[in-house]
Amino acid sequence: MTTATPTRPDEQQATEPERDLRIHRHLLDQFVPDPSAMMPLCDEPGFAAILESMVADEAPRLFAIVQEYGQRVDARIAAWGIAFDDGHAEIAARGVQGRLRAPEDALRFFNFGSHIRARLVWFNPDAATPPDDDDEAA
Repeated sequence: MTTATPTRPDEQQATEPERDLRIHRHLLDQFVPDPSAMMPLCDEPGFAAILESMVADEAPRLFAIVQEYGQRVDARIAAWGIAFDDGHAEIAARGVQGRLRAPEDALRFFNFGSHIRARLVWFNPDAATPPDDDDEAA
């Protein structure tokens, strides 16, 4: 036995491919122009290079809030943060997250008494300790 599925009046006039397109169209597509008729900017490796450059140009800067004990006696990283081009920063510290107007605004939260002072240190990948060949063999 065959049963007919009810259709809306506008679907009665549509061809089969048009009905399929309506069924599979995402609701948010009404807000974004359809790019299917546009030509790609370049080939895939060229586009990947464009994206890599875009990410490198707009990457936020990484920093740490370091708590210094005494006068260079000891230190620990208390929080990590990222600074954005508009000046604001996001920090994370042991399960606590926050948004600040500027990276320096985090310092006041990490001073502790008169013996522990907070210091903002910008990440420098060139300062990383090189791996020890003996450690890699183990």
